[in-house]
Amino acid sequence: MAQSQGAVAVDIDDVTKLYGNFTALSAVSLAIHDNEFFTLLGPSGCGKTTLLRCIAGFEDISQGAIRLYGDNIADLPPNHRPVNTVFQQYALFPHMDVTRNVMFGLLRLGRSEAEARARAGEVLELVRLSEFANRMPAQLSGGQQQRVALARALAPNPKVLLLDEPLSALDLKLRQAVRLELQQLQHETGITFIFVTHDQEEALTMSDRIAVISDGKVQQVGSARDIYEEPDNKFVADFIGETNLIDVSVAEIAGDKALCTLPGGTRFTCPAARGAHSGQGHLSVRPERVSLADPAGALLTGTVTRLIYLGTDMHVDMRLSDGESITARVQNSSQTTIPAMGDTVGLDFEEGAARLLVD
Repeated sequence: MAQSQGAVAVDIDDVTKLYGNFTALSAVSLAIHDNEFFTLLGPSGCGKTTLLRCIAGFEDISQGAIRLYGDNIADLPPNHRPVNTVFQQYALFPHMDVTRNVMFGLLRLGRSEAEARARAGEVLELVRLSEFANRMPAQLSGGQQQRVALARALAPNPKVLLLDEPLSALDLKLRQAVRLELQQLQHETGITFIFVTHDQEEALTMSDRIAVISDGKVQQVGSARDIYEEPDNKFVADFIGETNLIDVSVAEIAGDKALCTLPGGTRFTCPAARGAHSGQGHLSVRPERVSLADPAGALLTGTVTRLIYLGTDMHVDMRLSDGESITARVQNSSQTTIPAMGDTVGLDFEEGAARLLVD
């Protein structure tokens, strides 16, 4: 994947978008780098597609600036912005074959028939559809139609490609295959991709960096590893993958460390997110970082309430002394001893795995 360095391709500076009294985006600032696969991730209605449409020019911003390689494009109409968009619905022309679909935008830009046809051939080869050049859209699978839409968007060689949940109409296995193709395509073209999704697995597997968005605000920006391993707040920890959120009493914060009291009374030092404070707080610890142990001397003890077999793993759900629930994800192997329902077990965390969050 591309490295998040170098020139800033898209600079989103304090952008707010209002629809009457409703704030869809609130003072959003992001710097998206040249040749970066950047993902806007969040639940439905969080503002991620609105932000993409503002970059494309389909929505006006209420305040702030959007710069493309240093030039303010906030007042430019969509057709004057050197960006292209791939939508959820591919919107291919059913009466045109694949080549003519890809040529369409080039012809509208004033390219000659010969030049447009030659460029269409190049991008169809890039997306591995050369043998389907003369087929009609109805003769293609969903994945092939998606690649035609990509080829059409890439044909004018945009500086930035915007992708609005383009995989959502595909079935799971096809979606997984196309993720890899998209990642490879971004690498081969060197074009900055800005990808919108609500699917955390898509974001984690494809992106150089991710911006997690909720209620029109950026919650955290970082690599997939940063977002997963070091979430800043409860929303990010809970939205990205699975996590246990444990109520704790925080005695003090010293630098990036916190001294906490766990349910049951054990005092425990752990990493703290920037902005965490003393008083009541929440620890986040991923299920795969929770290990089963002898109750004597363990950080926590719990009673097994449910066992869920998942093939390679077993989810062990437990209830703590204060009534909270916690889950451990244990790999199934001949060396693993799985407790029974109703057993009392000890729980330990991997070093550095528990993190005090900002509420």
